[in-house]
Amino acid sequence: MGLENEKSETSVIMSEDEFTRSFEPFLNTKSSRALPDRDPRDINAHLKISFEDVIAEPNAIHSFDKVWVGSSAGFELIKYLSYRALTTLLAVPLSFVAGLLFALLSCVHIWVLMPGLKSCLLVLPSLQKVWDSLLDTFVAPLSQSAGKCLSTIDMKGIPN
Repeated sequence: MGLENEKSETSVIMSEDEFTRSFEPFLNTKSSRALPDRDPRDINAHLKISFEDVIAEPNAIHSFDKVWVGSSAGFELIKYLSYRALTTLLAVPLSFVAGLLFALLSCVHIWVLMPGLKSCLLVLPSLQKVWDSLLDTFVAPLSQSAGKCLSTIDMKGIPN
């Protein structure tokens, strides 16, 4: 209703660049040395979510600037603190479960699946020869006889 074009007398404490960044620099008490990249292969690129990826206001309608800044700050802060709390509670037990699961899958793959597959592949050539001879002995003559019997059927004489 025209309010989005009005200029306010107040100013936002954070600049636009500081606003869009994570709140980690504000909440982090560690030294400012560079942290190692924990996702070097960019496996979780789809989880890099910002406020603008979730909430977007079209050009036709806007809330007050203070509401937008406050809700964005609240979103980023809650996302950051919730993730920290959940990983504090769940990271060690879930990594233990994931380690057990991958160990189990590796063990089954190495000691059960691959030896069974290799054994089948060793036996298959001789089984294939037996199977081929059984088909040639029993199934092929029946199929040839059925084919010869059915080849004499004339489909042209059947009325619609």
